[in-house]
Amino acid sequence: MNRFLMLDVGAGTLDVLYYNLASGLHYKAVVKSPVRYLAERAAAMAGDLLITGCEMGGGMLTVVLKERARRHRVTMSRSAAYTVHHDLDRVRSLGITVVEDEAAGELAGRTTCSSLVIGDLEMDRLEHIVKGFGVPFAFDVVGICAQDHGMPPHGMSHLDYRHKVFTEHLDGNPLPSSLVYAVDEIPSTFNRLSSIAKSAAALPAQEVYLMDSGMAAILGASLDVRAMNKERLLVLDVATSHTLGAAIEHGEIAGFFEYHTSAITLQRLETLLRQMAEGTLDHAGILQEGGHGAYVRRTFGFEAVEIILATGPKRGLLKESSLPITFGAPLGDNMMTGTVGLLEAVRRKKGLGLIDYI
Repeated sequence: MNRFLMLDVGAGTLDVLYYNLASGLHYKAVVKSPVRYLAERAAAMAGDLLITGCEMGGGMLTVVLKERARRHRVTMSRSAAYTVHHDLDRVRSLGITVVEDEAAGELAGRTTCSSLVIGDLEMDRLEHIVKGFGVPFAFDVVGICAQDHGMPPHGMSHLDYRHKVFTEHLDGNPLPSSLVYAVDEIPSTFNRLSSIAKSAAALPAQEVYLMDSGMAAILGASLDVRAMNKERLLVLDVATSHTLGAAIEHGEIAGFFEYHTSAITLQRLETLLRQMAEGTLDHAGILQEGGHGAYVRRTFGFEAVEIILATGPKRGLLKESSLPITFGAPLGDNMMTGTVGLLEAVRRKKGLGLIDYI
């Protein structure tokens, strides 16, 4: 039980960490994200499009498909169409034709339009990356993290639903590592993580675990060497698409907030960090201003904060901050924050020996 592959599937990059538990040797790569890669492929295809596969992160791919549907016929299988929106009537309103998976498979065999299979795991590309490390494409454990808003019940927004799933769990177990799932533990409404799990069945791995990328990043940031022996800290992951901040006390999440990175400013971030430590964040108010929500379980006050750690590809937003920001790099690499948190969550779940993330 030594060969671990950790994948952080982001909006901008796919972060890859291969870790050998016995030797401590590890290899890393940061490459173009699957959604960017597939969006570029779709944009380069001519004419009508047939999209099959499964739900993945939308982002740039959704933008490309919306634009193509204005000029050409775009047909998507039901499973793939959830990438654009979980409300398939909204997908159809964009001019995209949605057909059942079986019908899409039959259509693929006889259509003359350009075809593209989508998903967050591109096996051939992933195998090429890993073999480039000089190690076999075979693993004891694979961990994968990605953001999943979930499929909310009728009448509830996806933001409120995602928030509800997290807060109900953290009320019972506030450790961020507790939000890692074996493939048979994924909440049924987490459609994207479920889709990844199904795709991951094709990987040469004995075990597969899934986790939300935001929570993985929060855990990973807290493992930075400069956070060692700190009891009260604020961590901030400013990723390509989403920004997640958390207050951590004795390893437990005391509170958190989430925004789209494109909708946040330095001034607002500084205010949110102070409010989070003081316990004055308001979930409804943050939703009203366009954020994704906030959670306060307990408070320890801003004056008690021992360190503020920032990670993520967009953390440069904080370079002019008036707060004492420390730019974190767990395992010596800012871009490995999510994979490190994922690895630690899997390690704890399996009860394995300690890993040194210096």
